[in-house]
Amino acid sequence: MILDLGLSFDEVLLKIILPLVLTYLISAFVGFERQNVGKAAGLSSHILVALGSAGIAIMQRLMFEQQIALAQAGLNIDPEQQRIIAQVVTGIGFVGAGVIIKDQAHVVRGITTAATIWVTAMVGLILGSGYILVGSILGLLMIVLVLVRDFYRGFNPFKPHHKQEPNGRDIK
Repeated sequence: MILDLGLSFDEVLLKIILPLVLTYLISAFVGFERQNVGKAAGLSSHILVALGSAGIAIMQRLMFEQQIALAQAGLNIDPEQQRIIAQVVTGIGFVGAGVIIKDQAHVVRGITTAATIWVTAMVGLILGSGYILVGSILGLLMIVLVLVRDFYRGFNPFKPHHKQEPNGRDIK
């Protein structure tokens, strides 16, 4: 049984397309900035994590709506299927942990990149769950933070930044 083909065009637009497009745009901006700063997780990583989260949230919301319809029809429902989002939150923590490293000088790096991965995933969950205003405001605040921080540091997030060796040559 295909469960989402019965949606109207308006439902597809508002429940699926709009959250995914907003998630894509917000996570692409954050990922683009991380990539241009030369971080391990860039554009693709952020977009994939956020879209995956949004997809799970959309599916969970549609499952919930189906369960409500089944309950109203007098059928028994299994609410255990509604635990998916909690697993996404935990799983993204492991993805973020993968970019955190301690270098030879015992300096921990990757915390901000891990945080951007986590928060773009949460924006995906929020938008995918149908909270377009909350997700959009959160995404806008993320973009403002990234822009203000980078411009304050004297860095243009729209131009790639190459790491340099101590002798001044670019690391590729």
